[in-house]
Amino acid sequence: MDIGVLTVPLGDQPLEEALDYLSDLGVGAVEIGTGGFVGDDHLERSEYLGDEEAQADLLEAVESRDLRISALATHNNPLHPDEGRAARADTELREAIELAAELGVDTVTTFSGLPGGSPDASVPNWITAPWPPEHEDALDYQWEEVAIPYWRDIAQYADEKGVNVALEMHPNMLVYEPEGLLALREATNERIGANFDPSHLYWQDIDVVEAIRFLGERDAIHHFHAKDTKVYEANARTKGVLDTTNYADVAERSWLFRSIGYGHGEEHWKDVVSTLRMVGYEGALSIEHEDALTSGREGLEKAVDVLQRAVFETQPGEAYWA
Repeated sequence: MDIGVLTVPLGDQPLEEALDYLSDLGVGAVEIGTGGFVGDDHLERSEYLGDEEAQADLLEAVESRDLRISALATHNNPLHPDEGRAARADTELREAIELAAELGVDTVTTFSGLPGGSPDASVPNWITAPWPPEHEDALDYQWEEVAIPYWRDIAQYADEKGVNVALEMHPNMLVYEPEGLLALREATNERIGANFDPSHLYWQDIDVVEAIRFLGERDAIHHFHAKDTKVYEANARTKGVLDTTNYADVAERSWLFRSIGYGHGEEHWKDVVSTLRMVGYEGALSIEHEDALTSGREGLEKAVDVLQRAVFETQPGEAYWA
């Protein structure tokens, strides 16, 4: 298990400078954006797809700094009811899978996407309750007519390329919690799994350690985002956690994304790491910085500091006491 970083907060500097900085921090892996909401500041697909020389230069830049690429990231909505937007997201995803295969990277991180509530919808519709009855009908439409056919096709394509697709369970997407993730995996194939990001689970009051067990025991965790969240009860007590307050209005929100250790303490993160090992996950803990109370670099540095004391650097020894 190693500490990684999604490089988006460092998009204002060239990739090699960002890699130097991360290597000096003691990071072991990078997750690099290739389009969608995370952008492509460090890896524009058109410059690398099919270009063996450019790919070799990229891998040399990473590996010469004792780093590896844990995943390519392209977070978008390929199920969008706007056909143009859905088509762009689908192209981004398929090209990211293709590029990952060419680079020898085994994982692409993304979202499940979110359809509209009917064939004539124009905007996505996040449905969180089965009543009134038309909501349940809309949810059936989203899963059976849109999501499952699309993701079956992507899962087959990913399998042909030998690449895992790791979906971040994200509210305002169709898959936002572990049972939904498992349902989509079971309807497609094992290339579909989780980019397990606990930050969205904390404010839904999901037990993160139990969720790791739930998915990990089914070999359904392909990647992990190290990202924390703090619920601020003074606001949550009166307006709950389905909070539409702008992320920048930090004092008014019920919850905020926080740097590792500022939502949950070091003991909790040691439990997270230990549980990941119990279920057989030995990949990257990829830090995603979205803490509005600190800068990207300070947030990354503080997260690395906590995780360095939490991760195991060796394999378990023989249980001589057993």
